[in-house]
Amino acid sequence: MSEKNTEEPIKDQSETTHFGFRTVERESKQGLVRNVFDNVARKYDLMNDVMSAGMHRLWKDEMIRVLRPQPGMKLIDVAGGTGDIAFRFLEAARKFPGNVENPADVTVCDINDNMLTVGRDRAIDRGILDHIDWVCGNAETLPLPDQCMDAYTIAFGIRNVTNIDQALREAYRVLKPGGHFLCLEFSQVDLPVLEKLYDVYSFELIPRFGQWITGDKDSYQYLVESIRRFPSQEKFKSMIAEAGFRQVTYRNMTGGVVALHSGWRI
Repeated sequence: MSEKNTEEPIKDQSETTHFGFRTVERESKQGLVRNVFDNVARKYDLMNDVMSAGMHRLWKDEMIRVLRPQPGMKLIDVAGGTGDIAFRFLEAARKFPGNVENPADVTVCDINDNMLTVGRDRAIDRGILDHIDWVCGNAETLPLPDQCMDAYTIAFGIRNVTNIDQALREAYRVLKPGGHFLCLEFSQVDLPVLEKLYDVYSFELIPRFGQWITGDKDSYQYLVESIRRFPSQEKFKSMIAEAGFRQVTYRNMTGGVVALHSGWRI
């Protein structure tokens, strides 16, 4: 009688992806990411302040400056459940010279209900009740028709998407001709001295902050690892171009800790 083969079959790489430094089945990543943000939703903005020493506010302000919100502009902000980008967008459009009766509109799309709940609560606290929609949806299959948006933003969210190429194609699909794509994401530090300090800070301190402030060390360990697995600035620039965008550029901020990528649907 032959011995029973107890070895597990080797999985095709197309069936797997990364979740931080772990290799997981592709179909399971979405649920794992959702669980991370379920755990951290209520303290997400506080942790952003702690982790970045408040710098995330300046990075987001710069994203809005580059976007140049104007009256009548329609924006989709993906993975923006807590409303940080949406609120900035509406405020900037409201202050645009001559804006009287043609307000801008923003759709906030996030895969995580808990994050959207936090965003809605923050909007109510700010008295923002109109010209903002909250939609639970996947960046890879946006619940929007073709060519319906003037701009697409995603801040610190695209690295959590299972199929980044598909998310970029969806961004291209929903933008009108002339539409602007902007992605703010942690990237690869380009200063050797800063890189060493950043690694120590990221892997030694951020998970500890997560434990102290949210009681969840593992979620912040994943978030740190996910940054290191994200493509380099040049590689991501190529991916954006391959999705169909033109005039693709990026600009490093804070020594490459963050990069702001830009592209246009022509």
